[in-house]
Amino acid sequence: MDATRWLIVVRHAKSDWSDGLPDHERPLAPRGLRDAPGLGRWLVEEGRIPELVVCSTARRTRETWLRVSAELPAPPPVEYDDDLYGADVPELLNAARRTPPEVTTLALVGHEPGVSDVTLHLAGHGEDTLPVQTKFPTGAAAVLATSDSWDALRTARLVAFFRPRDVTA
Repeated sequence: MDATRWLIVVRHAKSDWSDGLPDHERPLAPRGLRDAPGLGRWLVEEGRIPELVVCSTARRTRETWLRVSAELPAPPPVEYDDDLYGADVPELLNAARRTPPEVTTLALVGHEPGVSDVTLHLAGHGEDTLPVQTKFPTGAAAVLATSDSWDALRTARLVAFFRPRDVTA
């Protein structure tokens, strides 16, 4: 598969459960605040800087992307999408399929189980996706390559998987 487009599927960093806030308003936990910049540095090292980001409106996803993007040479435009909060595969695919054709690298920032489900939907359940099948932890990101156009996105190949624990502090 010749990759002409790159999809980066991001799960928000570790969130805080302590304040009794509504789920949508939960902030990042100290670990999430610490882990999120590592993803930004990794994206730079991998040469996979998104040209566009579609992010859930939940506080923890917005805070995650803010910390990730602070590590990028120039933060890309971000669209905040209510449909990504609690999104399933069709909603995540719809967000990707609305991407302008000139964008070659897109990031979707969302939640479980949607992020692992859409990754496996596109890349399959083969041996190469075992890390995603095992666990898509908070603060993780899957990098998928596809030759499909955004509006016809059906299949992709998992080419990299970032987990915060793999980065040394």
